[in-house]
Amino acid sequence: MDGNNKAAGAAKGKGPLAPAPESGGSRQLWIYEGKRTLACLAGSFLYALGINLFIVPAGFYSGGILGICQVIRTLLVEGLRLPLGGFDIAGVLYYLANLPIFVLAYKKMGKRFFAKTLVCVTSMSLLLAVLPVHTVLEEALPSCIFGGILSGAGVGLILRMGGSSGGMDIVGVILTKWKQDYSVGKVNLMVNVVLYAACLLLFDVETALYSVIYAAVYALAVDRLHVQNINVEVNIITKVGSEVMEKEIFEEMNRGITKWQALGAYTYEQCHVLYILISKYEVHQLKSIVHKYDPHAFIVVNEGVSVDGHFLKKL
Repeated sequence: MDGNNKAAGAAKGKGPLAPAPESGGSRQLWIYEGKRTLACLAGSFLYALGINLFIVPAGFYSGGILGICQVIRTLLVEGLRLPLGGFDIAGVLYYLANLPIFVLAYKKMGKRFFAKTLVCVTSMSLLLAVLPVHTVLEEALPSCIFGGILSGAGVGLILRMGGSSGGMDIVGVILTKWKQDYSVGKVNLMVNVVLYAACLLLFDVETALYSVIYAAVYALAVDRLHVQNINVEVNIITKVGSEVMEKEIFEEMNRGITKWQALGAYTYEQCHVLYILISKYEVHQLKSIVHKYDPHAFIVVNEGVSVDGHFLKKL
């Protein structure tokens, strides 16, 4: 694959210039992204409901950075006897912990991903702080199960819409880009092992055990809505020599392109073939970019391909 090295060539403006993008394509892209952002907000609401109605009232702990913030919250409230009433400061702590992660997301993951992540983490932190902590179920096990399903479905919906709940998910993706041996799952697992070991030492066996059960149900619910790393190969056949389009794919999707010149067997007209490997949930974004420059482009998508080599895994 050519990787992002072709971005330099595109930036120099070599080759035929692309036609001006159609305003309709841009408008459709904005509408599409707007709907996905609203779905991300709905996912944040589901997540906050699952945490504040089932997990926090039962005295259990989420995984990742939020779980660490919840442990700190408990230590502050019980150790320092802070009179917080029904206000849960874990959401505020979670947002503060994500501030340096926002910087990494902006630099490493692209502007669109950063914007959605900012919206999701901000709404999630606000909802965690504002929604009342209320006991719905008295039994521990049902609380773990229902809390895991609800919060996992919320995060799964966020991921499916191209956003992120922040925290270790972003750190995991950045570490994967830095070293291929890492993965989002491995990073989360390492953090959760340390977190629940701390719960075992600081609290009791029951708290740690039910927190682990919650984490397992949560992970299962996330996977049911969002299957990570379903790779697809996309072949784009276009008669428009659009280096501007290629540059936008580089910048907006952070994906490399392999391209070659082709000849139509029936018309004997020159055309361009672009070959791209992306994840399943990036297909619509790619189609929107391509159709903005060439509404008549021929796009072939082959799902579930096996990739060996340097390929960026995304959330």
